[in-house]
Amino acid sequence: MMDLFEGLSTTRAVRRFTDEPVSDADIMTCIRAATQAPSGGNIQPWQFLVVTDTATRRALGQVYRRAYDRYEPALLGARPPARTPAEEASFARMRAASRHLAEHLGEAPALVLVLMPNISMTLADAEGPLDVGTPFASVYPAVQNLMLAARALGIGTTLTTVYRIYQDEVRKICRIPERYEVVALVPMGRPLRPFRVGRRRPAEQVTHWDRFGAKRG
Repeated sequence: MMDLFEGLSTTRAVRRFTDEPVSDADIMTCIRAATQAPSGGNIQPWQFLVVTDTATRRALGQVYRRAYDRYEPALLGARPPARTPAEEASFARMRAASRHLAEHLGEAPALVLVLMPNISMTLADAEGPLDVGTPFASVYPAVQNLMLAARALGIGTTLTTVYRIYQDEVRKICRIPERYEVVALVPMGRPLRPFRVGRRRPAEQVTHWDRFGAKRG
């Protein structure tokens, strides 16, 4: 069994897949792991819609590409300049991989749509509104569990939300009731390249103690 910390270190965004199929049994193993995630008040608001049908994957892929064709130029227009050549090179790699996914999403062996019902988090008391955050916080831990379980089985994944630009079309293709939000799309497949530890900022650089800006060591 893979060491947990190895899995955490090597569960990266995989956007290029081989043609090797992913078995229903492996997908269900990942979903069982996903359902063990914590959620606010243990409400377990998730539903998982697995798409392996070729025509349906192709249709979702076409919607995703149209969404990405709008998203990419908007992102480039809003992105601040890179601070270093290394940062610019990293962004270029990510952009190339993201474009590849946009052009080939429908070819991934399996697509998992993660759904949650429309839950209102609008609360108030005598003093006014209570901001307790987004209800998506009760679903994304399950998505991470799914991705970690996939990594343990040698399956690559990535979490994407670009399709939400055309979420109603996704609902129509998969006959998803309007009362559900599609909060994540996770393609699954055997990675074209080996898993490895990703490039990340040092933990010490992004850690503060007791007060923002206070460091130790």
